[in-house]
Amino acid sequence: MKRIAFLKLFILIASAAFAQQSVFQHSAYVIPRIVYVGDPAVLILPLPQPEGTSKESKSIILPAESPYFPSDANFDFHRVVLEHSASGSRLLIEFTAFAPGLHNLPAIEIGGERFTGLSVSISSVIDNRSVLTLSGPASSLAMPGTGLMLYGTIAALVFGLLAAIWFVLKGRRYLNRWSEKFKRWQLFVSMKGMEKRLQKAMMRGENKRAILDILSEKFRNFLTFFTGNNCRSMTAREFKNMPPGQLQWAGEFLGDFFGRCDKLRFSGTDVEQDDILKLLADLHFYLIEFENVKKENAA
Repeated sequence: MKRIAFLKLFILIASAAFAQQSVFQHSAYVIPRIVYVGDPAVLILPLPQPEGTSKESKSIILPAESPYFPSDANFDFHRVVLEHSASGSRLLIEFTAFAPGLHNLPAIEIGGERFTGLSVSISSVIDNRSVLTLSGPASSLAMPGTGLMLYGTIAALVFGLLAAIWFVLKGRRYLNRWSEKFKRWQLFVSMKGMEKRLQKAMMRGENKRAILDILSEKFRNFLTFFTGNNCRSMTAREFKNMPPGQLQWAGEFLGDFFGRCDKLRFSGTDVEQDDILKLLADLHFYLIEFENVKKENAA
C-alpha cells in the first residue's frame, strides 16, 4: 500500500510539473512574432508572482561568464534576465538564431529557478521545399544603361564607316582645300609677325642690310606661293611686267618695291633707317589690301 501511495504521489508531482511547463511554454511569446534567420529576437515567458515577494521591482541578469549561461550551436544568446515586479514576473531571453526550424532551448538556471522545455520556431526567407539552383543570367538589355551603350556603339560604328567612305570619295579634295587655306592663313600670320620683328630690330640698331635681306627673301617666298611664279629670282623689271592679278596695281607696286629694296641692298652706301621703315610700311599696306581681296573672293 505504501508503494502504491508513493507511486501515486510521484505521478501527481510529475504531472503537475509537466502541466506547469506546458502552461509556461504555451504562454511564452517571441518579439518579433515571426523570427527569421539572423534576426535578433526576445523570448518572453510570463511567470506567476511568488508569494511573499516584495512590491519593489528587481531584475536578475545571468552573466555571460556564468556556467549556467545557455549555449547552443544554432543560437547566439545575448542576455538572460529574470524580472520580478508587483504586477508579475517574467523571463527574457535575447538571442539570434542561425538555423531555420523548431528548436528547443537549453535548460536555463537563474535566480534559483530552472526553466526547461522552451522552444522557438525560426523562419527562413528561402523556401526549403524547392531545390536551390542559380538563376539564369539577366538579359543584357534589362540592365540600366545597356541599351544606350549598345545602340550608341552601333551608331558610332555606322557613322565611322560612312565617314570613311565619304573621305575616300570626296574627303581628300576638301582636305586639300582646308590644307591650302590653313597654309595661306599661316603665311599671312608669318609675314605680319616678320614685319613687327623687323621694326623692333631697326629700333635696336641691328644690321640694316641683314634686315633688307630678310625682308626681300620672305616677301618673295610669300609671292611665290600666291602667284605660282618663281619670284625668288625675278628682277624688279620682271615684277612690273607680271600680268595683273587680283590687284591691278600689284605689278607696278612690286616692281617699285623690289627696285628700291635691291638698290639699298647692293648700292654699297649707308642705308638710312627711314628708307627701311618706308619699305616696311609699303609691305604692311600690300598685305592688308591682298588679304581683303582674298576674303572678298572667299565670301
